[in-house]
Amino acid sequence: MTEEAAECLREAKAGSREAAGRMVEANSGLIWSVARRYFGRGVDSDDLYQLGCVGFLKAIAGYDESYGTQFSTYAVPKISGEIRRFLRDDGAVKVSRTLKERASAVRAARLALEQRLGREPRVSELAAETGLSAEEIAAAESAAAPAESLQRETGEDGFTLEQCLSGESEMERIIERVSLREAIGRLPERERMVIALRYFHDMTQDAAARVLGVSQVQVSRLERRAIGELRELLK
Repeated sequence: MTEEAAECLREAKAGSREAAGRMVEANSGLIWSVARRYFGRGVDSDDLYQLGCVGFLKAIAGYDESYGTQFSTYAVPKISGEIRRFLRDDGAVKVSRTLKERASAVRAARLALEQRLGREPRVSELAAETGLSAEEIAAAESAAAPAESLQRETGEDGFTLEQCLSGESEMERIIERVSLREAIGRLPERERMVIALRYFHDMTQDAAARVLGVSQVQVSRLERRAIGELRELLK
């Protein structure tokens, strides 16, 4: 590794997103070479590559120069391990089996209540139906939502959650999308519920307000606060 690359690695390990993006770009061939080992297993090649990027970023975080091994030697099993974990668990990155089971239960309860009530169920009604807390419902629905939810526009102004991201290159945006998922999970319960209803269930503010049992103004205020907090967490 050249001294320039070693310095870039140190900056990335210290938390520089720009340096991490440069590291991913410089090592994209290595990541692809590992990802190709898992082609033909029912997962899109680009998804395998993105999983490999997650493993690569974990390698950056865990690498110690005192190990006496080349960074690439250390990174390969991290990349491979992230992909294997995904294939083994048959789920999205960092979505546990418990969360997936809860998300499935919430979806079933939501459909049953919609048919029974003739409207979107309130969070309190979902909680009573599933035995889960509002916090657990929000966590399950946001964690198990498809990646396209980050690109879904709201009805009012066309805003998307991906607009919280600032990365200019595709590699930087991959890194930030992973961070965005984690940041949503760190929001307070009410704000996370608003984000789940607005962006993962494509509800208007009025519809979200009816589900939460609050006013449209309160939903608007919670949404603005949540978006602000996400931007701060992603700085």
